[in-house]
Amino acid sequence: MWQNFWNWYENKILGSIVIIAIIQFIQIPHMVWNADLMLQTGMISRIHPIIDWFLYGVDLIEIISIVNVAMIMFSLLRKRRKK
Repeated sequence: MWQNFWNWYENKILGSIVIIAIIQFIQIPHMVWNADLMLQTGMISRIHPIIDWFLYGVDLIEIISIVNVAMIMFSLLRKRRKK
């Protein structure tokens, strides 16, 4: 069962990397928003609670990226052990 999963996943690694890249690009507005919060300029943060909620929620998307990178690393290590 696991063998089939890892074979399928190794064929889809490019898609995983694209997902990671998209998540990292989404982090850019979040970093600007967070810097605005820290500097207390109010240019982006605290304008509207819904915008703040979305930009705060971007942190939770990082979990997908972390799991995805771990799976890619495990897959590559698995391949290296086979050789």
